[in-house]
Amino acid sequence: MASSFTLALDAAREAAASQHYPASTLTVVATPIGNLADISLRALCALEQMDAVACEDTRHTQHLLAAYGLKKPLIALHQHNEREAGAEVVRRLQTGQRIAYVSDAGTPGVSDPGARLVALVQAAQLRVMPIPGASSVTTLVSAMGIDTASESFDTQGFVFAGFLPAKGKPRATALASLQTTARAVILLEAPHRMITLADELTSWGARELTLGRELTKQFETIERMPCATFSAWLAADANRLRGEYVVGIHAVERVLAEDDAALDPEALRVLTVLLSALPVKTAAQLTSTLTGESKNKLYAAALTLKETA
Repeated sequence: MASSFTLALDAAREAAASQHYPASTLTVVATPIGNLADISLRALCALEQMDAVACEDTRHTQHLLAAYGLKKPLIALHQHNEREAGAEVVRRLQTGQRIAYVSDAGTPGVSDPGARLVALVQAAQLRVMPIPGASSVTTLVSAMGIDTASESFDTQGFVFAGFLPAKGKPRATALASLQTTARAVILLEAPHRMITLADELTSWGARELTLGRELTKQFETIERMPCATFSAWLAADANRLRGEYVVGIHAVERVLAEDDAALDPEALRVLTVLLSALPVKTAAQLTSTLTGESKNKLYAAALTLKETA
């Protein structure tokens, strides 16, 4: 592996020979999320030019750099010391050093440490140079088939929610808020909370989700299913609770076509009246109680009515 990455480093030097890495600049470098081959030539070239590399975990980054034949002084900068270590990075930049920042995997500042460091550097009126690359978020989105050209603006694109609060009311409030958006929702979650998340998403019913597990790694799994079946899918195989997950919940638009056609006209009339005075979720629940119609179906219809109002 070392020899192949040595060749990659030679290719990086050639491909990025004209790239300038100015002094007093923080270079934010995306790194692989699992597959070492996903490093970019520009990232390799940039890391080679740095005076030091600030990183989330020095042991992890030392191993990562060694895989590419690189060795650099490391500065530990993680969520527990980001402000203090960030001040040290700013001080070094002010002396003219070139410093990179990498998180353990993916793009720094996207649910990883790095955002505070960037803000500190910008506040000091110093330059930040991003080196794009791997991200678990965009990796899953590229495999979801999200409709970016929908006629409804409210269902275009996606909402990136990152990690939910660990438990209690803050978590319930966050999920309730996300359920009211018609756009796709991208979540990150720790393996030990996947059963909890699956149970919580059961109430989202027929709305589809795409699961990305161990993305780019040997046992990568990408599965699509209704939210209501997520718990059963997890329970069917103990191995599914291992590894890192990204969860993409599709836009409401994906379940509207067949549901709207079957919606009882009287239920739709009641829903429309209640929506004039009540929030979407409350109107759907009350209409379901009054008419016996599916709450999930009514909720999807309510979102459509709100969009077109």
